[in-house]
Amino acid sequence: MRRRTSVVAAGALAAWLAAAGAARAQDTSKVGRDSIAARLDRAEEQIRLLQQELADEAQTRVTTRSRMSLEFTGRVLVTGFSNSRRVNNVDDPQFVRPDTASGLPQGGAGMAIRQTSLGLAVTDPQVFGGNFHGDLDVDFFGGQQPSTGGRTFPLLRLRTARAMVKWTHGELMVGQDAPLIASGNPTSLAALGTPDFAGAGNLWLWLPQVRAGLETGGAVSVGVQGAVLAPTSGDPANAFDTDDDIAEHSSRPYLQGRMHVRWGSDEMAGDIGVGVHQGWLATKGDSLLTSSAFAVDMKVPFTSWLELRGEAYRGQALKGLGGGGIGQGTGL
Repeated sequence: MRRRTSVVAAGALAAWLAAAGAARAQDTSKVGRDSIAARLDRAEEQIRLLQQELADEAQTRVTTRSRMSLEFTGRVLVTGFSNSRRVNNVDDPQFVRPDTASGLPQGGAGMAIRQTSLGLAVTDPQVFGGNFHGDLDVDFFGGQQPSTGGRTFPLLRLRTARAMVKWTHGELMVGQDAPLIASGNPTSLAALGTPDFAGAGNLWLWLPQVRAGLETGGAVSVGVQGAVLAPTSGDPANAFDTDDDIAEHSSRPYLQGRMHVRWGSDEMAGDIGVGVHQGWLATKGDSLLTSSAFAVDMKVPFTSWLELRGEAYRGQALKGLGGGGIGQGTGL
């Protein structure tokens, strides 16, 4: 009986050990299966998210035939206005005009939408070894159709059009932009058609030009720029046909140069510069009248939502740059 009990006990112990081993093997296999399943679930979720991101990008990103990245922008702007006197443009006035003898009130109030703007931009990271950026900006402040619709039938107007290539220490721009020596303007949704303070001297007029520059780079960059601009006297042109103005009659371009210090990036980008302008206006006979200026400008950010902008200049015959004082001209 003792030997049989011992044999039975040994058999029971072996069976228990085998069962325990099998249970451990099952637990290990189950844990392994659970771990693999969890990893597969996570991989499937990541693949699904990646597919969604690719689908969203395919829907929102537009490319040109040359594979440049293309972006459209726009601003629908409805402005309300109220003027107590007669002005040049009721929805974006720069100066007061003489009263009329019509007997009607000299001021008025209304609404307009012609300062709405549209834009597009193309980019390419590899053009002539640099980053290419081109943009076009238009609005509907080019006047209005002579009809009963008035300002509700506005005309399209080209504001700026630029093609720029930037390298580590240089840049080149061809197109239409603000004067190099005074490229900053006040920021106001009430005055986009003509920037604020144009009647008080702000030099803003967008002119065709070729601009180039070099800078040191780094956290604080020092640079020098030069520009050749289309000459213009700022005198109004006819509705369709155009003729040479007195600046174009000189057969000489406007020339501008600027030195600057830059720092920061994006919303915290700052810039302080000094510049010079030289141009010529034709007069009767063989003599030329000089258009010249010395300017200082700055853009100093304090936070991402607060910055200080300003410019000052001293010069003469600057109506062709968009300002220089109300009615300033040559009288020719």
